[in-house]
Amino acid sequence: MSFLQVNGISHVYLTKTKAKEAIADLSFSIEEGEFVSLLGPSGCGKSTLLSIISGLLQPTEGNVIIQGKTKHKPGESMGYMLQQDYLFPWKTIEDNCLIGLKLTNRLTKESIDGTLNLLDQMGLYDVRHAYPDQLSGGMRQRVALVRTLATGPDLLLLDEPFSALDYQTKLKLENLVSATLKTHNKSALLVTHDIGEAIAMSDRVILLSPRPGKIARTFQMPSHLRELIPFDARNDPEFAEHFQVIWKELDSLEQSPT
Repeated sequence: MSFLQVNGISHVYLTKTKAKEAIADLSFSIEEGEFVSLLGPSGCGKSTLLSIISGLLQPTEGNVIIQGKTKHKPGESMGYMLQQDYLFPWKTIEDNCLIGLKLTNRLTKESIDGTLNLLDQMGLYDVRHAYPDQLSGGMRQRVALVRTLATGPDLLLLDEPFSALDYQTKLKLENLVSATLKTHNKSALLVTHDIGEAIAMSDRVILLSPRPGKIARTFQMPSHLRELIPFDARNDPEFAEHFQVIWKELDSLEQSPT
């Protein structure tokens, strides 16, 4: 059985005057340790799908199975990393990273040591007593990643976590996140508008159609690209070929009448 199964998910948003279908009969799976990206036009339901998978939103139809379970609490066995870091400004970096463990009553010497080790791996140990406003945007996102990993999630949901960063910092964090997930054998689902980011980081790229979001096409990345760090993958001769194919398909979807 796959690590994550999304089965026939549909979701409709209701307002006082009309109903808007965000996702229609969406199904796919993710294996343990696999990194999958969702690409698609704005408004195709990518972020809605992450909210459903996380348990924060109940779908109109369909279900999500994670490690064989259809019932899961919001955030259970999952980490959610967003575009904004949402760090508490009045708490130190260390305290921000420990907040998830405190909320789930798993704050032990072992879990604290594990979190401090993650901070060290991310090059943040020396600023653990600093406050968020003393750090750069890239450092804050690294803190957000440590906070996400500190609770030991099996699945990471990444909603455009690098889109607000400058390009150089973005590339560095792509490498860092990719290496960290491979080291810990974590499964991940990334929502992004960046075709290059999806190709460089993913084992597989799922392209969604305009609203309501449906799977238009799935692209399996070649094995030699998947073995490279994202920066090197961007410089591989085949990278441009895959970029052009996905770009043309996405452009075609965006130009199609809805």
